[in-house]
Amino acid sequence: MKFFVDTADIGEIRACAELGLADGVTTNPSLVKKAGRPFKEVLAEICALIPGPVSAEVAALDAETMIAEGRVLAKLAPNIVVKVPLTWDGLKTCRMLAQENIRSNVTLCFSANQALLAAKAGAAYISPFVGRLDDVGAEGMALIGEIRAIYDNYGFATQLLAASLRSPEHVKQCALAGADVATVPPGILRELAKHPLTDKGLATFSADWAATGQSIL
Repeated sequence: MKFFVDTADIGEIRACAELGLADGVTTNPSLVKKAGRPFKEVLAEICALIPGPVSAEVAALDAETMIAEGRVLAKLAPNIVVKVPLTWDGLKTCRMLAQENIRSNVTLCFSANQALLAAKAGAAYISPFVGRLDDVGAEGMALIGEIRAIYDNYGFATQLLAASLRSPEHVKQCALAGADVATVPPGILRELAKHPLTDKGLATFSADWAATGQSIL
């Protein structure tokens, strides 16, 4: 499973990239607002740092303007993936961009039927939102399994990009369900490395080594 870093913070992206944990990056208007910098400037810097896919979201809601925005974004760098919402106009945009060989990431997906439409429209990625479904009492992780089964049934090339992941458990379940990509905040990536037994074992090893009075250097 690939990891995309869900942030527009250049420092965080660089730190993940140094460990080989940034196969790509996803951004959205909320993350760009948090970064507090010009949108295109941030995207250009991210694309120069990360050779993998970098999702950049359109701002418009109508197909005509979304298509125009998508074309502008795609020209910023060859690894840009245009992010569009899963609406009827978003699907129109996805289809047109696909015909122009511009990759799209169809976002805000909350049902298997929506994911099916996105694949038919030619989406490069589909982004089902696990955590937000959990927030309203649905089983967000079940959607990952449903989409995986449908895409495998028909051989769709659209990659399943699990989004809105809130915990290491979410990440594990996505991997088990066969998600192609998990997009996660940097903090969640760091949590994947943690386990209390690791900490306990390390403390024991450190104490025992100190007791030997030896030095490796």
